Amino acid sequence: MAIKSDRWIEEMSLRHGMIEPFEKSLIRKGVISYGLSSYGYDIRVADEFKIFTNVYSVIVDPKNFDERSFIDFKGDYAIIPPNSFALARSVEYFRIPRNVLGLCIGKSTYARAGIIVNITPLEPEWEGYLTIEISNTTPLPAKIYANEGIAQIIFLEADEVTRMSYRDRKGKYQNQAGIIPPMVER
Repeated sequence: MAIKSDRWIEEMSLRHGMIEPFEKSLIRKGVISYGLSSYGYDIRVADEFKIFTNVYSVIVDPKNFDERSFIDFKGDYAIIPPNSFALARSVEYFRIPRNVLGLCIGKSTYARAGIIVNITPLEPEWEGYLTIEISNTTPLPAKIYANEGIAQIIFLEADEVTRMSYRDRKGKYQNQAGIIPPMVER
């Protein structure tokens, strides 16, 4: 496997639609950065959020998730309560090639403020908007800015094509269009 450069990411995005919309340079002035970087792509968080709440005191069960655990919110920014989290989605839509694995990692600007983005893979032939989990590890409310950088995707290209892609096994998060909470196939 090899980490892919900015030239490869740009070619795959412009010719094959791997990332849409695609920003050819790193946008930084006045915002938390997003766009093409040296060996990755800094993605943005959309203006839709599912903010965790304990109003109904339901049990958090990834096998049987209760939607009442979230409050839906849309806006220019979201406030995540202390020691809590939110789900959001990327602005960018992804089409991952069969011989590529993407790794989503949090940006240091947020991490330095105690806000952590979960590391998650973008598997070969996965397609959709990325659901992003944002944790506020601080004892204070945290502000997340919509349409600005939230995480970086690092792309790894395999020496050979996988036998079974995410599309082949009909992955449960394939073609996701919104913020998708945890689910287990039944």
